[in-house]
Amino acid sequence: MKRLAVLNIVGLTKSLIGPHTPLINEFMKKGAKARVVPAFPAVTCTAQSNYLTGKTPAGHGIVANGWYNRELAEVQFWKQSNHLVQAPKIWEELRALAPKFTCAKLFWWYNMYSRADYSITPRPIYPADGRKVFDIYTWPYSIRTEIKKDQGEFPFPAFWGPAAGVDTLQGPAEAASRWIAEAAKWIEIKYEPTLSLVYLPHLDYNLQRHGPFAEPTPDLSEDEKVPDGSAIHPRPTGVVAGRVINPAIHRDLQQIDAIVGDLISFFQSRAVQVLLLSEYGITNVRLPIHLNRLFREKGWVMVKDELGLETLDCGASKAFAVADHQVAHIYMNDRSIEPEVIALLENTPGVAGIMGARGKLERGINHPRAGDLIAVAAEEAWFSYYFWLDDRKAPDFARCVDIHRKPGYDPAELFLDPNISAVKLKIFWRLLQKKLGFRMLMDLIPLDATLVKGSHGCRPASMADWPVLITEQGSGLAAPEIESTEVFQIIKRIVE
Repeated sequence: MKRLAVLNIVGLTKSLIGPHTPLINEFMKKGAKARVVPAFPAVTCTAQSNYLTGKTPAGHGIVANGWYNRELAEVQFWKQSNHLVQAPKIWEELRALAPKFTCAKLFWWYNMYSRADYSITPRPIYPADGRKVFDIYTWPYSIRTEIKKDQGEFPFPAFWGPAAGVDTLQGPAEAASRWIAEAAKWIEIKYEPTLSLVYLPHLDYNLQRHGPFAEPTPDLSEDEKVPDGSAIHPRPTGVVAGRVINPAIHRDLQQIDAIVGDLISFFQSRAVQVLLLSEYGITNVRLPIHLNRLFREKGWVMVKDELGLETLDCGASKAFAVADHQVAHIYMNDRSIEPEVIALLENTPGVAGIMGARGKLERGINHPRAGDLIAVAAEEAWFSYYFWLDDRKAPDFARCVDIHRKPGYDPAELFLDPNISAVKLKIFWRLLQKKLGFRMLMDLIPLDATLVKGSHGCRPASMADWPVLITEQGSGLAAPEIESTEVFQIIKRIVE
């Protein structure tokens, strides 16, 4: 078997590869590339599961980053057990072909108990006194102690939250992806796995904060070209297909390019092939859609008073939405209101599509975990989880980074609340309280969904905004476009 490193560069698309990514661009020119038809929904857990099983959510069950557990009557996001993925994984198939095959799974999701030979994943510790202690989970257990001794603690705040993708006193903007990249080298030197799966999230943060593109720039018309086809006026740096790459992400592109370029050189020096891959493309958004607020106004969503604040009571609600970027699973405890729900969705600005049983079957997401209906946002819109009508009644976790307690994905966690004066002083005070052992809330997150400028989940209109797959072998791909489920066979074919 040949050895392979798959570098998952979150958010990378053809539209972003160019002057700010010279090393990735050079790798692409030497090898073969294909655009990947986005998984549905085009979110982390679903895309990765499509890639690693060769099946759609109908076959593996990962219908989003989270869903409503009907038996427990709870919304559960970002769970980590690989047992949730209900289909055989690529490392299991390859190991069956060659018993000496080994796999390292580094920060790809559903990492725990995956039967990969070596794994590292973020996993905080929650002591009984209410604290949250940043940590990692590894397999074998010994990796945790050894790698932290060699590399230091994983920079958890740089992995998600207001400090992700931002230079802070705790470290540089790219600290999380840099740590993961160094961990990939550490694992390679120590264990030499046949297949290394490496997750590099750096682009994800500022693409959502700022959006990938500045104001659109008109493309060059035929009148603006000379007879030989070249442009009379060359495009300014950072202009791709009539769109200007947002200057706010230039540095992010340069940083991830340096990390990826270093990994390419490292793995190639050890006779390991390299494959570059991404999960989805992020596009500019301007319109948040608050479905649960609309449902509440209709009397379908029920909220419970808890210590003067409101929480969503899914089990008591007639209908509610589980929002995940540009897709929302609609669950109905009262199916008699389905026509009313559909009518409301059809008349909600920003909702581009609604799937019932037939639509779910056609898109390969007909699984019991999926919503009774699925709403898909227009490309410039996205769904929030917000259910309160008065910010003073918002639950305490709404103003915190709390990915497991929130009944939906919340990209506002990437921001510090601009309404907090002297916010850095408040951060210092909260950290001091934590250090001294006091109970405290790190309540720094805004409740303003309009701050978010980039999202994903639907299929972008421009194929330049689709995810990419790039191999180092010029003849490694048979077609310029592949389905997300075909990634499985491409990886398998390279390794075999």
